[in-house]
Amino acid sequence: MERDTEALWNCAHAERAALARDLASLPGEAWRGPTLCGNWNVEEVTAHLTAAASVGQWRWIRSMVLAGFRPGVHNQRRLEECLGSTPAGTLQEFRAVIGSTVAPSSHIAAYLGEVVVHAQDIRYPLHLPARPGLESLLPVAEFFAARNFTLPSRDNGAGLRLVAADAPFEVGAGPEVRGSLLGLVMCLAGRPAYLEELEGPGVALLRERITRVEN
Repeated sequence: MERDTEALWNCAHAERAALARDLASLPGEAWRGPTLCGNWNVEEVTAHLTAAASVGQWRWIRSMVLAGFRPGVHNQRRLEECLGSTPAGTLQEFRAVIGSTVAPSSHIAAYLGEVVVHAQDIRYPLHLPARPGLESLLPVAEFFAARNFTLPSRDNGAGLRLVAADAPFEVGAGPEVRGSLLGLVMCLAGRPAYLEELEGPGVALLRERITRVEN
């Protein structure tokens, strides 16, 4: 289903604002805590989200060229530009891009997905209860199931029947994986922690795929 660009950006802005509210409540030490996003801590993931909302197409191309087309190098350089001198400064930088519509390409559902996934990367280890709205999760789930973009999300779900128990989302054919739409989105994004929200005969295959190399 083709999604309206303005609606997608509105969802991205709402999810950024929700994350900013959560971040504002964190004690200082929590900013150095782990996330579900590799070796990045809470402050680094926040700075990455600021960078993602600040780099347009030509700046992205130039940055990738200078990074030798190594996404990890590009991401680390841009992240470091968006770190404040303190966590409060990093949060201020993030708040400044809440309403941004800057992106390297027209794949807005993918960039909404980046906000959704990284927000949960932060929230899950901190046991923060907030979850993205279904209006944000549905276009992300559709995009992740349909194609690989910055993540092998389509490959992770290939040959499986993915069924949300809390939203009108059913795709694919094969052994069923059923559960929360958030659980499906996060597992398509390669986050094994969210396997606990899923069940069905296809979970074992999904688990094998996303624990082989964690993102």
